[in-house]
Amino acid sequence: MKEKTVQFKRKRKGKTNYKKRLKLLVSNKLRLVIRKSLGNIIIQIIEYNPKGDRVICSSHSRELEKFGWNLDKSNLPASYLTGLLLGKKAKEKKVKEAVLDIGLNPSTKGSRIYAALKGTIDAGLNVSHSKEILPKEERIRGEHIAKFKRVVDIGKKFEEVKKKISG
Repeated sequence: MKEKTVQFKRKRKGKTNYKKRLKLLVSNKLRLVIRKSLGNIIIQIIEYNPKGDRVICSSHSRELEKFGWNLDKSNLPASYLTGLLLGKKAKEKKVKEAVLDIGLNPSTKGSRIYAALKGTIDAGLNVSHSKEILPKEERIRGEHIAKFKRVVDIGKKFEEVKKKISG
C-alpha cells in the first residue's frame, strides 16, 4: 500500500495556490499584492525572501481618511485612490516595477482589484497588464455611485483627494 503525503496546511485550507505563487516568484520581480475585504482594500509591494516575504511598502484604504475621504472605503474610487497612494509610496522607496499578484481572488474585468492596479500605474509604477481589464474612468470617478445613491459630491470629493495624494 502506497503512503499518501500530506499537503501543506495552506493548500489544504485553500489559502495558497502554490503553482501560481511559484510562477510569480520565478520572475524575480517584486509583487504588487492586492487583497480585498468587505470593508477595505489592502495593497502591498512584497519582496520574496526564503526566510519569509518582506513588505517594502503598504497602503490601506483607511489611510484615505487622512486625505479627507470620508466615504466608503471598499468601492472603486477608494480602491483607485489607495492604489495611487501606494504608487506614491513606492516611488519614494525607488520601486519602479512589479508583477501583479491577486491571490485567490477571481479575475473580473473592471473590478476593485483592477481599479487599485490602475491607481498604481497612474502613480508611475510599471506593472504588466492588459488595457481591457481596467475599469472605465466614469466608474473610477464614482459616477455610477452618484446615480445610484444620489451622492452628488462623490466626483468632487474624488478629485480633491486625488490632488492631495498626488501632491
